[in-house]
Amino acid sequence: MTLRLPPQTWRTAALGALWVQVAALLFTAAYALWRDPRGPDGWLGGLEALLAALALAWWTALLGRLLRGETMGPGDGVRRALNLTFPWLTALRLALWGTLGLGLLAGIAPEANPVALTVLMTVWFGAILSSNAVFGTLTRLSAEPGDHLLRRRFQDWLNLSAALAVGMTVLNVVPIRGFSGTPELGTQLVYGVGGLLDVLATVLALRAVMATAPEGTAPKA
Repeated sequence: MTLRLPPQTWRTAALGALWVQVAALLFTAAYALWRDPRGPDGWLGGLEALLAALALAWWTALLGRLLRGETMGPGDGVRRALNLTFPWLTALRLALWGTLGLGLLAGIAPEANPVALTVLMTVWFGAILSSNAVFGTLTRLSAEPGDHLLRRRFQDWLNLSAALAVGMTVLNVVPIRGFSGTPELGTQLVYGVGGLLDVLATVLALRAVMATAPEGTAPKA
């Protein structure tokens, strides 16, 4: 049974959850720096969370305007800001992923379960790509909100991102024996709650986009 709510309700719920997620990412950045202020993990984790918060803030603002039926041209400030921000976030995430991958190939975790490590690297890589696609697809859709195929692609990426967010939440909270030590309760709460917010906000954004699809829109030839 599909829950039927007015488009405005979905829009309000989605944007509210997304702004809460932005605040949570800022808290995560501060927490990473507080937990490890002198080590590279703290600074890199803080920088990644800070860039993610900034990109998500622009993305949320752009999504809100799309859901209200506004059309944004190439010179729109919010659209340009997002286009300038999310590639840097993706590059940093890929750099972190690649660095860990090289370390694993070099044998930094010989006692870890190889299947668990493969799942970690696969889900993480998929989450990076899907996040990049979600950012990029919205910038294109904001200029052509009536493009049926582009809107459908955007919904598909949101759906995939929600599923991958579930996997990343589990991997961030449940340690892999031989690879990561037992995490502190505070760390589990920060990343667990942050992951759940990511899942909730993504699902609500998907529902909001579906509920506000232009009537009578037909696929382009």
